[in-house]
Amino acid sequence: MQQSSTVGRTFLDPTILARIGNLELIAKFVVEGFISGLHKSPYHGFSVEFSQYRQYMPGDDTKHIDWKAYARTDRYYIKQFEEETNLNCYLLLDTSESMAHPSDDEQTNDATTDGNGAGAPRLTKLRYSSFLIASLAYFMAKQRDAVGFAYFDDALRQYLPARSSTSHLHSILLTLE
Repeated sequence: MQQSSTVGRTFLDPTILARIGNLELIAKFVVEGFISGLHKSPYHGFSVEFSQYRQYMPGDDTKHIDWKAYARTDRYYIKQFEEETNLNCYLLLDTSESMAHPSDDEQTNDATTDGNGAGAPRLTKLRYSSFLIASLAYFMAKQRDAVGFAYFDDALRQYLPARSSTSHLHSILLTLE
């Protein structure tokens, strides 16, 4: 087993992570969840980002009435805010034989060298996909979003349920290696 300081170095280069460290993954669609997070939720609540006004209904808490809107319209309105929630994401990796082939760019370039005339290892679809999955898992873990991982060929070979801990990211990276 690898030491914890070297886990992930195969697919996550610290110098590259330092350069792209400010990036965030944001869900394109509304996400349902109950834990506060970065992604928009379909639920309206009383958080930071204003969403809409709605008319006051008997039973609503009066502390949420917008008194300035009442002064303008002579009607009671409640300010609603958009809640932000967590994201559960599952990353799937195809490990079938077709993924062992080099990428299209590598197939056309037979003169791949490392500067000393020796051939550099070809980047296969599987290795490229592993880099991508490691990067996505890293960004999601950094945002405290839950990420799960599974790899398969003709059957499911390994499944890690979605979790948001750093130790779970290490588990995903170890599985990729």
